[in-house]
Amino acid sequence: MTRSPTTLYNSLSRLLETFTPIDPTNVGIYSCGPTVYNYAHIGNLRAYVFTDTLSRVLTWKGYPLTHIINITDVGHLTSDADVGDDKMEAAARASGQDIWAIAKHYTDAFKQNLVDLNIRPPSKFPLATDHIDGMIAFGEAIAEKHCYQLPDGLYFDTSTVPDYGRLARSQDDAGESRIDPVAGKRHPQDFAIWRTSAPGENRQMEWDSPWGRGAPGWHLECSVMSKQYLGETFDIHTGGIDHREIHHPNEIAQNQAHCDCGDTGATLWMHNNFLVERSGKMSKSGGAFTTLQTLVDRGFHPLAYRLMCLQAHYRSELEFSWENLAAAQTRLKRLAMTVETLAARGPGGPSGSPRDYYARLDAAVSDDLATPRALPILDELLADKRIAPADRLDTLVDFDAVLGLDLGTIRREDLRIRPVTATIDEATIAARLSDRRAARAAKDFGTSDAIRDELAAAGVEVMDGDSLGWDWKIAL
Repeated sequence: MTRSPTTLYNSLSRLLETFTPIDPTNVGIYSCGPTVYNYAHIGNLRAYVFTDTLSRVLTWKGYPLTHIINITDVGHLTSDADVGDDKMEAAARASGQDIWAIAKHYTDAFKQNLVDLNIRPPSKFPLATDHIDGMIAFGEAIAEKHCYQLPDGLYFDTSTVPDYGRLARSQDDAGESRIDPVAGKRHPQDFAIWRTSAPGENRQMEWDSPWGRGAPGWHLECSVMSKQYLGETFDIHTGGIDHREIHHPNEIAQNQAHCDCGDTGATLWMHNNFLVERSGKMSKSGGAFTTLQTLVDRGFHPLAYRLMCLQAHYRSELEFSWENLAAAQTRLKRLAMTVETLAARGPGGPSGSPRDYYARLDAAVSDDLATPRALPILDELLADKRIAPADRLDTLVDFDAVLGLDLGTIRREDLRIRPVTATIDEATIAARLSDRRAARAAKDFGTSDAIRDELAAAGVEVMDGDSLGWDWKIAL
């Protein structure tokens, strides 16, 4: 069927715009990837659920994609601007490990997070360290007209490009307040293209350049890799809303300098909002942070977190709580049970058409990826007895290409994950619950209560009367 035109919010214009690809046969998307000095926390991963939803919607619309997610394994300082230590070097010193091994370990962990969240792999995961020559060449191309050298490196003069900071619109507010002063900089917003190693500094990652031996600035890699893999101008650049204030304005400035024009690089700049806890947005700066493995260890399936993200619009703040996650897991289980029920009914049934539901679902996600609007429509479809079970199931599975919840194959038992604190195995639980059901059927409530207390002592909460048919859970 004909799909609705897609409108997407452009952070650059602050407007909803109809998506018109540069080349409908090859839509280019660049997503800022992780700095691989530690595990990703679930706030980081919200960005990739958003980007995956974007790519799934465009694929559902029939657009072929080239999608790039970079891996930052050098250059990102502990400050978003130009002071502090390189996060990778700091992690290597703290652990006493080889920096390349650290980068590989956390890159592999990040990629596994994407698999667990059913996030489709991009066309390529380019590494920053594989593109040093390209970064040096890029810096040489813009240095004469747009840069100046200080003892600690080559800096970009932001006054040499038009309308610097238009994306952030906060040159004198939030953006600039996050930029720490560096002696000799012409303007507070100026940023490092290349950072020269200090005399006596012991770095594991450094390279020779026209500006001295050192390492690239963080912002440079994205301009270089997006240009190499997607061209000077491409369709969509994505990232977290924190990138809107410094990192992406600096990318745009570099892009404008390189093309010697007002082109920002991407036609659309899109940003997801923060995942927040009641204490504030998620961050690794406090030391302890919540990873996807943390959720699994508490007994939650990763796709419950994906569904929790889809229940909020990507441009809205999303509050994380264990209660919200539990509600998402229950909703996911209901969907899985519905699939099992519809599949068991087989062919035949009423002759109603799901066409109207297709149109409504398409209209929802065509309106700036409004998945919170689409999910209740899906619930309506599944409950509509005017439509044959097989047709409802086909529509559900087809639309799951957008949601990415694996609804065609996931089963209730897949969603039952034992927390690491559990002290009893599932076979024993099942056997004791069978004994308890027999005792209750025989009206032997003393034995029934004793088995319940025995299970409670082992950390298993018996859920009598559970309408979902999930008659136990591990107490957290």
